[in-house]
Amino acid sequence: MAVGGGAVTVGGPAFVMWVSPTDEELVKKYNPELQKRSREGRYEREKEFDDFVMKLKKYSKSNKPIWAVQKDEENKAKEANIKAEKQSVLDEVKLRKEALRREAGLLVESSGSE
Repeated sequence: MAVGGGAVTVGGPAFVMWVSPTDEELVKKYNPELQKRSREGRYEREKEFDDFVMKLKKYSKSNKPIWAVQKDEENKAKEANIKAEKQSVLDEVKLRKEALRREAGLLVESSGSE
């Protein structure tokens, strides 16, 4: 019984490792187009993973749980995006007003007081 249990306990995972293909073997079975896309996207995926790990390391330095710090960072990023969008819209509106004033002849080019 013990020998049978040991064979299943040790032999099962060893058999799975022996039968499972490696990453290189899987990539070799791809068609050439998929291989090309996989190679092209590798750098971006690695960079994305590295960024994720760096963020986790940064979040782990806080006394708060990682998910709470991550949520706070997401909220800050959303607020910053909203502010940037709002500012760009305001700038665009200002440029349109100036263009309309120039067309109407109300804005003099040399005046820098506005």
